[in-house]
Amino acid sequence: MFEKFSKSRTLQQRARKVMPLGVNSNFRYWGEGITPYLAKAKGSHIWDVDGNEYIDYRLAFGPIIIGHADETVNAKVREEIEYGTLAAMTTELEVEVMEKIVALCPAVEMARLACSGTEATMHAIRVARAYTGREIILKFEGNYHGFHDYTLWSTYAPAESYGNARSPIPIPSSSGIPRVLGEKIITLPFNDFEGFERTMKSYGHLIAAVITEPCQGNCAAIDPQKGFLELIRKRTEEYGCVFILDEVKTGFRIANGGAQEYYRIKPDLATYAKALGNGYPVAAFGGRKEIMSIIGHGVAQGGTYTNNKPGVAAAWATLTLLQEQPILKTIEQRGKRLMAGLKKIFEEAGIPVVFSGYPAMFSFSIGVEKVTCQRDWNESDKDYYLALVEAAIERGVMPDHDPREPWFLCYAHSEADIDETLNVYADAVKAVKR
Repeated sequence: MFEKFSKSRTLQQRARKVMPLGVNSNFRYWGEGITPYLAKAKGSHIWDVDGNEYIDYRLAFGPIIIGHADETVNAKVREEIEYGTLAAMTTELEVEVMEKIVALCPAVEMARLACSGTEATMHAIRVARAYTGREIILKFEGNYHGFHDYTLWSTYAPAESYGNARSPIPIPSSSGIPRVLGEKIITLPFNDFEGFERTMKSYGHLIAAVITEPCQGNCAAIDPQKGFLELIRKRTEEYGCVFILDEVKTGFRIANGGAQEYYRIKPDLATYAKALGNGYPVAAFGGRKEIMSIIGHGVAQGGTYTNNKPGVAAAWATLTLLQEQPILKTIEQRGKRLMAGLKKIFEEAGIPVVFSGYPAMFSFSIGVEKVTCQRDWNESDKDYYLALVEAAIERGVMPDHDPREPWFLCYAHSEADIDETLNVYADAVKAVKR
């Protein structure tokens, strides 16, 4: 495997001299000698520096919703940057972007821009704490809410370290996170109805916010069980907590209005990034006017680059395309066909598999009967999943080299791409034995 990565290996050696691990994000590091380096991306395909071409299902970890280097989005960016790339003043284009977000997202009455999903969730948590006058945050094991210290707990650690499900242990996901912050976080298994009820009865009056992804975006896209998001909504209202729905991955991807539209649920605050700008640096958070209006009145939020013109222009173009064309419906149709085809391949091979997520963002867990939380997923055959991924990459199809990361589809994925992917996976399942 990875015999065709000679130039990538050379570039990795060069990069390691000036960058930790030779990359600018830990997520881009696959290992020594097997980490690919990109040459170009267009539509649904990418090419590495060795000239190998792949059908791309990583899509930059989810931001690419139209397609790589989309002509319409890029044209709008080129047009707007001629008027300047950054200024200490607000532009009309920013106002138009926020109007589009408010129009598309059912729960958003006011919003602010940011530069990344990490910033969006960080700001939302600060606003929630300021609004409630409380400090404790409740999050779910396996959910990822960015790289800031307040929520990078019980995210990537082995599930065995989380303790008993009735009394989970918050585990920091990195060295360098102050231990004292563990006093401000409560963690629970995802989809744990009874545990959530019990915890809210004991601590609800102390909790500033419950933050969750609609599905576990960094853990096989595990779906919320029926009624779970609704339970969070009900209990947070009862105890005066802010419900933050982290739509960094699902926003503008599973529906034009994201998970709020998909599940018909209204959180107090929501966070966005990823598909908002089709790959350009832009993010947002917003929600109820009553809560958002405290910003600027003793509540700090800002950022030099929050109105960077490339990101704002890309968001304007991306949201306009979503409003005017059946982009997500097309992705949904092709994603359903891909999921059904993969499921059939596994069934015919006698391999037990559970699919989770949405046609535009899905995953599958091998060797288990169900996955409702990270603890369930931890029992799946992750080694075989990865072996299949490596076989697929060798044949020109690239899901992520991390079993936790979902497959993503974009508008540029063609029927031919789906056909080829299914052919490749049928071949990989035959070639790689469990």
